[in-house]
Amino acid sequence: MKTIKDINFEGKKALVRVDFNVPLDADFNVTDITRIKAAKPTIIKILEDGGAAVLMSHLGRPKGVEAKFSLGHIVEKVSEVLGVQAKFVDSCVGADAEAAVAELKPGEVLILENLRFHKEETAGDIEFSKQLSKLGDVYVNDAFGTAHRAHASTTIVAQFFEEKVAGYVIEAELVNADKVLKGGDKPVTAIMGGAKVSDKILIIEKLLDVADNIIIGGGMSYTFAKAEGGQIGNSLCQNDLLEYVLELEEKAKAKGVNLIFPIDNFLGDAFSNEANTQTVLRGQIPDGWEGFDIGAQTIELFSKIIKESKTVIWNGPMGVSEIPLYATGTIEVAKAVKAATENGAFSLIGGGDSAAAINNLGFGDDVSYVSTGGGALLEYMEGKELPGIAALKA
Repeated sequence: MKTIKDINFEGKKALVRVDFNVPLDADFNVTDITRIKAAKPTIIKILEDGGAAVLMSHLGRPKGVEAKFSLGHIVEKVSEVLGVQAKFVDSCVGADAEAAVAELKPGEVLILENLRFHKEETAGDIEFSKQLSKLGDVYVNDAFGTAHRAHASTTIVAQFFEEKVAGYVIEAELVNADKVLKGGDKPVTAIMGGAKVSDKILIIEKLLDVADNIIIGGGMSYTFAKAEGGQIGNSLCQNDLLEYVLELEEKAKAKGVNLIFPIDNFLGDAFSNEANTQTVLRGQIPDGWEGFDIGAQTIELFSKIIKESKTVIWNGPMGVSEIPLYATGTIEVAKAVKAATENGAFSLIGGGDSAAAINNLGFGDDVSYVSTGGGALLEYMEGKELPGIAALKA
């Protein structure tokens, strides 16, 4: 697969798929610039070579044209981050878009309107992709977060270009994922959280071949606890997977991998910051109570294992981290990952809630790599070929 390093963009217009699906507040101000900052090196490389950058992205999940999802809202913030005043056109295909591209000079940036204003984008429509392809001489995909979707702008459009390359974000995502997948320095510790075992089955199976420790936290841990005969009260559980998780424990034992579960759970009687709470040992949750976080003994155990590791991958919170009352476990795990990194470990944060936790605590620069794509990273690490990556190799 060719990367952006393999091309000189002098005199060329690059059609760049970026992931500018950024959060906006009620006044349409960008509240997190992580994804814009991530795309900056790719865009600047194009401009410094003497090329122009035509940026395309989606924003939210609009049903047709909806003003609140216009990429026009982010133009000034993108300009501020890039240090270059970006232009904007309120269409992404057709005569207006083509005219705006035709006027673009070397060193300039143009942002196209939201791709998902057209249903053809998510449908991977060939004709729509062909129209997009008229807007550049070279195709650059730097949107790792959508690389697992065979959409028009992420995959199908590539077939209309002789020159197609991965940007710096995609290159970095694959390089850093491979540092874990191909066996990092030992001990290797994977921290798996989130609500459902089913979301993590394939990656846990894959990690059994490379990890020394797999820490199981979050809602998914209660399925394991119930399978082992524990009481979990009203906690999340996937009853159809009880047999499977016991088999998984046997597989881990056979491969010499330590599956590490909570010692204690922090409970609430409501999904609320004002709930009554208590801490009990794992498997001893009374009826009417729900496990919403890991307890103090578990935090101590998990933190010790993480700090002693040389390679760490983290995907998924330890509890309902969006509610402050239940966020302690996730915060303390983030601190432990930061400490491990300071001790010389390689740490990969797997997008989504884990990335949000690290960034919200201001630790983004204190870990080795924060992924921009939760779902895409999981699928890549599960061994699936991502359509957006495959299209660059075709």
